[in-house]
Amino acid sequence: MRRTRTVLRLGSVLAFGALLGGCADLYYDRRDAVSLQAGDAVETNKVAHIIDPWPKAAANRNIDYDGERMQRAAERYRTNKTTPLQTTSTSSVQYQQSTSGGSANASQ
Repeated sequence: MRRTRTVLRLGSVLAFGALLGGCADLYYDRRDAVSLQAGDAVETNKVAHIIDPWPKAAANRNIDYDGERMQRAAERYRTNKTTPLQTTSTSSVQYQQSTSGGSANASQ
């Protein structure tokens, strides 16, 4: 009984190996190159000369945080009491928004 199990296991392993042997891709078997990784020298040179667009500070994964401040912000979002963002402008002139639908000269 034990010997038949061993023979069965060995036979199944050999059959599986024979099946995997048939899965070889002919493109990679008959490729005209020194190795399978050959042929990307131009692309490799392009990548080697690319300047890293990220600043060095972007690699810092140790970000300082304040738990109480984050908790207050989460509470404001939960209760929908967020403050509107202030827009930045290059102009020093302050414009007043009109509350009526008409223009400012229409009321005069």
